Amino acid sequence: MERVVVTGLGAITPLGNSAEDMWNGMKEGKNGIGPLTKFDGEVINIHVAGEVRDFEPKDYMDRKVAKRMDLFSQFGVAAAAQAMADSGLTEGSFDPERLGVMVGSGIGGLQTMQDTIIKMHDKGLDRVAPLFVPMAIGNMVAGNISIATGAQGPNLSLVTACATGNNAIGEAFRTIKHGYADYMLAGGSEASVNEIGMSGFAALQALSTSEDPNKASIPFDKNRHGFVMGEGAGVIVLESLTSALNRKAHIYGEIVGYGTTADSFHMTAPTPDGSGAARAMRLAMKEAGIEPKDVGYVNAHGTSTPANDSAETAAIKSALGESAKDVLVSSTKSMTGHLLGGTGAIEAIAALKSLEEGIVPPTINLTTPDENCDLDYVANEARPLTYTYALNNSLGFGGHNAVTCFKKWEGE
Repeated sequence: MERVVVTGLGAITPLGNSAEDMWNGMKEGKNGIGPLTKFDGEVINIHVAGEVRDFEPKDYMDRKVAKRMDLFSQFGVAAAAQAMADSGLTEGSFDPERLGVMVGSGIGGLQTMQDTIIKMHDKGLDRVAPLFVPMAIGNMVAGNISIATGAQGPNLSLVTACATGNNAIGEAFRTIKHGYADYMLAGGSEASVNEIGMSGFAALQALSTSEDPNKASIPFDKNRHGFVMGEGAGVIVLESLTSALNRKAHIYGEIVGYGTTADSFHMTAPTPDGSGAARAMRLAMKEAGIEPKDVGYVNAHGTSTPANDSAETAAIKSALGESAKDVLVSSTKSMTGHLLGGTGAIEAIAALKSLEEGIVPPTINLTTPDENCDLDYVANEARPLTYTYALNNSLGFGGHNAVTCFKKWEGE
């Protein structure tokens, strides 16, 4: 069994268009959520979003290539290019047949779908663009990353709603652990800040209706009432320890465990007792070979919805037992919004950087305690971290639960 480490990070997010900018914003407690600018959401009573700003596809790909991609693919390719560069994996320095891609999206090319259906309705069936299908289908973020990087190993795209990015990282971890690849680009991407994406979640009454960005995404707060839609991508380079040491690559941390389970309960709601998520946490710790007392930080799914945050609190208490009262828990969605399929990947980066730098990013705008959410949520200001292990929780519609366990890199 190969040990697996992380050697490259890439991110396009509401907090900045690099992993470094995102992480610095998280440490500072910066709010990347702002007024909704992509369209007027007044009729659905939605006013804020976690929008990506100042993103230029031409910085990462040829203009003509970019025009053949939906925004979610552009985000993913950009994050993957960053991760490859950060890892030092340049053309000719690796065996392309041993480099794979495991990057997914919760929905896929939603902007392309929306625009094309409107055009088809208004102008006729024969006005559908020839590239509609390859721009819209969800697997094309992985396909386009493979084309852009030359990766010829395993090339897959998972869809597990809001657990997608974390599931992708966990499955990529297993792919290297069992010897099927030496390097994997893993993560998720989403571009759903548009009319159909926001209207759909608003119809579910899942989104925050706050007009104040500082009162919209407020995970674990008693006054939480819905999540804030975000957009962007996170991609990391997972690599066998043998390869990373041979290359003398910088190692951000080690991935040591992964758990994935199903609630088998409801299409959109988690089990109220958090039992499905708790089982995933236990599985991740079991594979890592650690006890609950070894976990110092949990990057929570923490969506700012009433059902999720209380259920996840119950899950953490169930999985960690008496140690739950000592663990630091935070939701970085308070600063980025919810990137759906991309969220687990940017939060994996947050967990890795927390261990590497010994600091836990806060849950900002948490002002009113909730008796059903009674853990230490690192309210409003970052805190020191002295532990060696962190868990990253992602929970998706359909009852998908994914948990990854990371270990601070302290040498062999």
